[in-house]
Amino acid sequence: MDYVKLINCMRCGMCLPSCPTYKETFLETASPRGRVALVRKIQEGELDPSERLLEYLSLCIDCQACASACPCGVNAGELVAEFTCERKAGSRLGFMEELVLRKLLPHPDRLEASMAPMRLYQRMGLQKLVRTLGILKMFPKPLARMEGLLPDLPERPLRRVIKEDMPARGEARGTIGFFLGCVMSLIFSDASRATIKLLTLLGYRVITPKNQVCCGAPNMLAGDLEGLKTAARKNVELFGGVDLDFIVTDCGGCGAELKKYGHHLNDSSSASFSGKVRDISQVLAMHADALKLLLRPLPLKVTYHDPCHIAHCQGIRREPRELLKLVPGLEYRELENADACCGSGGTYNIEKPEMADLILRRKLDTIRATGADVVVTGNPGCLLQLKKGLIDHLPQVKIMHLTELLAQSIEA
Repeated sequence: MDYVKLINCMRCGMCLPSCPTYKETFLETASPRGRVALVRKIQEGELDPSERLLEYLSLCIDCQACASACPCGVNAGELVAEFTCERKAGSRLGFMEELVLRKLLPHPDRLEASMAPMRLYQRMGLQKLVRTLGILKMFPKPLARMEGLLPDLPERPLRRVIKEDMPARGEARGTIGFFLGCVMSLIFSDASRATIKLLTLLGYRVITPKNQVCCGAPNMLAGDLEGLKTAARKNVELFGGVDLDFIVTDCGGCGAELKKYGHHLNDSSSASFSGKVRDISQVLAMHADALKLLLRPLPLKVTYHDPCHIAHCQGIRREPRELLKLVPGLEYRELENADACCGSGGTYNIEKPEMADLILRRKLDTIRATGADVVVTGNPGCLLQLKKGLIDHLPQVKIMHLTELLAQSIEA
């Protein structure tokens, strides 16, 4: 860990109003500057990493809103993540970590096979029965919570059904490598199918390597730096074999991690890879004039939730809003504190359900105030978290990925 980053914190408190956990607890130890101070004291040998101290650090949801607010550029979330990686370096992963991070995520076929029972569970009507009878109350709370977040699954993962090489339609602009995120392929395949359609309509040849693996973000969250580097090397090598203008993803979490490959691996090929990574909204906004010609009226009241991994980690805020405002007949309504976290945080909403629900409640209150028909966002974690929250508290409001709404306008 870079010690300079730790001592750069001026303790000015600019980060406090933006930190979701501090806003719920008003505890200094649950604030970004408090976490930086704790990690610094550990590094300086003045504190031992006790279980209680590690619990304080684990309360960080890593939304990185503090980095956007900090005048010195200190990123408390990244510092906590780096500290976790260093603490775990050399130690063995737990059984479930080993199973998920090493046995499933690096192997797309195994990951897809692991979801087959869930599809069967839905297709046979068991999910509806289980929820109606309240059977989940008999199971451990984390399992019940995971089931509650599960939306309708596609019949087959998108990776299995799309063509690896999709030709451009009309005048060719270039070639794009599409990084298809695990959750997007397994759960939100309609959004990624819309992404490919939009790119080909704008004149891009889209190549989706089917041997690509998870971006490594779950490894980083779990402190498994070696697993992250292994995934990064695999993807850099795979996409590096094709002459690409951009590497595009429609998953905010994947995009944030892919753009850090150059930092993690520290070599020219990974730096070149990261330099080509773009969120789908960035590429679509480049061709706003051409896209506008394709869009048809869509009479909806729409608001936009900024995913943390898009707004804070990648600095992308303007492009999604500009794209929504291109749609004829659409009434855009700005969301108060749109870049405030929704409480998803990868697996945070399962590991820290009470805090995640408090953070989600704030987000739902602001959505309610807009009077919107649809909430649009660009990250699968946000889609899962907000979909569950809306079903429970605002069932009249729908949630969509940005590319789904744009594709719907084209087909209107």
